[in-house]
Amino acid sequence: MSPITYLFVPGNRPERFAKALASGADRVILDLEDAVAPADKVQARAAIANWVATLAAPERERLLVRINDAASPWHDDDLLWLQPSSIGAVMLSKCEHSEQVARVHAHLPAGGMVIPLIETAGGVLGAVAIAQAANVSRLAFGSLDFMLDLDLPGPGFALDSAATAVAMASRAAGLPAPIAGVTPALDAGQVQADGEHARALGYGAKMCIHPAQVAVVREAFKPDAHSLAWAQRVVTQWQQTKGVGVLQVDGKMVDKPVLLRAERILAQAGPSL
Repeated sequence: MSPITYLFVPGNRPERFAKALASGADRVILDLEDAVAPADKVQARAAIANWVATLAAPERERLLVRINDAASPWHDDDLLWLQPSSIGAVMLSKCEHSEQVARVHAHLPAGGMVIPLIETAGGVLGAVAIAQAANVSRLAFGSLDFMLDLDLPGPGFALDSAATAVAMASRAAGLPAPIAGVTPALDAGQVQADGEHARALGYGAKMCIHPAQVAVVREAFKPDAHSLAWAQRVVTQWQQTKGVGVLQVDGKMVDKPVLLRAERILAQAGPSL
């Protein structure tokens, strides 16, 4: 099952690294971009490298580093820093071209993967090619930066259209459902609502900016009790009849696509069902 929760932690706050890893988040994103002031970039790289070197392989596998975008003055230094490190997963800010993915990957160890962060109109328009680039694990959508790029007054049709385009590019490339952007508010109700909305647009994960958001996001991406009960009825009856003849559940016809949808819902609920 693909990771659902991605928790950011500033790269210049090493006292928070272990806490982030212990938060229950599926992945921890050590940030070298927005959360770190220009004067602190060098310090942040050193702090990350020193901490990562102390970790066992299973812990390192849960880490990503978000590096600065290709147009920034810190991008080349980030790439040079990556090469000797043991970091194998990178989130690339404001990705707009597949060539940018290839350049980042060239500085990663064997088996390294890139998560392109789509945050601009150029990135959305290039999402199909980016998603199909080699060594992309999944896409992410930076909703706040996208609204800034288009000067949008707030969420709405334009934002949802762009988010859906990224989800469709992911699906067409055979990638896992993309990662939704952060919710700036810590209010659990807002985080839950944003997570459910992202799921309705075709997303399978969400970035978090605080450990308190992790459990809420995970819950938002779980199927609700009504959907789970329906899915269980469909699968149970299909198994009992072995798919022979006409099958009805709750007064509606069930064919193979409906069965596949039910099986997917049960899989999303996890092994605890």
